[in-house]
Amino acid sequence: MEDYEAQEIEFWAKLEEEGMSRSSMLRRSAAAAFGLTIMGNAATALGATKARFAAPPTRMTQDGLAALVKAAKKEGHLNTIALPPDWANYKEALSAFPKKYGIGITNDNPDGSSAQENEAIRSLKSDKRAPDVVDVGVSFAISGANEGLYAKYFNTNYKTIPRALKDTRGFWMGDYWGAVSIGYNKTLVSNPPKTFKDLLKPEYKGKVAINGSPLASNSAVSVVIASALANGGSLSDVSAGIDYWAQLKKNGNYIPVQTTPQTVASGQTPISLDWDYNNLAYVKEFPAANWAMTVPSDGVYGGYYAQAISAFAPHPNAARLWEEFMYSDQGQIIWLKGGAHPARFADLAARKVIPKAVLAALPAAAIYNKVKFANLGQQTKAKALIAQQWPTKVGS
Repeated sequence: MEDYEAQEIEFWAKLEEEGMSRSSMLRRSAAAAFGLTIMGNAATALGATKARFAAPPTRMTQDGLAALVKAAKKEGHLNTIALPPDWANYKEALSAFPKKYGIGITNDNPDGSSAQENEAIRSLKSDKRAPDVVDVGVSFAISGANEGLYAKYFNTNYKTIPRALKDTRGFWMGDYWGAVSIGYNKTLVSNPPKTFKDLLKPEYKGKVAINGSPLASNSAVSVVIASALANGGSLSDVSAGIDYWAQLKKNGNYIPVQTTPQTVASGQTPISLDWDYNNLAYVKEFPAANWAMTVPSDGVYGGYYAQAISAFAPHPNAARLWEEFMYSDQGQIIWLKGGAHPARFADLAARKVIPKAVLAALPAAAIYNKVKFANLGQQTKAKALIAQQWPTKVGS
């Protein structure tokens, strides 16, 4: 357990150092493209009166939280989107927030994709049903921020989020990360695959699925990147991953049925490529499916998601309170209980606030020491190449 904490702290330190160098490079060569600018030192002044929230705040302090709670309660509701209850333990988050603040939540399109989340902000700008907050893949967060879909906000724990996991302008922040994994139904798959290479075997014909389409889903894009690493490709060139799935489609192993909790429970998708925390959730949620998972040793790839507030949020203060909740110790531990690695893990571990039972339930840390992360430019390039080649080489 202590080993796990030490390795996680070391990992985040390493990632943060990498993020610093990436930020420096991006500022020199592509700041306009990726929007990674250095935030100014001026903080928004917050008074003690009710008028302080006439316009929603862009920066929060501990002193301002009580007023934010009051303003959010006055709005009385929060609209979320594309948060599956069994994804990273969102079921608990969607229950704990209303219980704590008395603010109801409408979670629209729970199985939606990152692309659909941004599209909902565009198409429902003046609609009271519009999403207040989104949880999207980083490439979608970048494009959404550049398009003006998000509002700037620095939560009270912003400084403890590793620099590599946030837009320093405050338009989005990484919330949790996971590794691409292979989940499988032990009843239907007698010889479980351990690598991407294994998935090419004839015995898996008609059994291999992905969580979503790489044309719209960040998790599916990440699966393609991981498979590229396993087949001689790189973070900068994922064409080998596209060719790999084209081969799986040709030999009949890949079935274009997007994995959902329902397909897992029914046995429709006996093998599913997905984030480790999703496959871990299925192990607990569907004992009858006899589900298990492994992180493929030939393509250990990790990706993180990002939280953002809609610039057109119908409940702007409730949206900011949601961010405060999810980046609090309580919110971060909720994600960790779901098997996802929260952005503030190093801070939580250093202060020894993570329950021992939560740490003990996590997978062995050794495989995660090999994890690779694509930088922002590589993710954007991978997404573009997949959009160009996937429809003709693989199809749906």
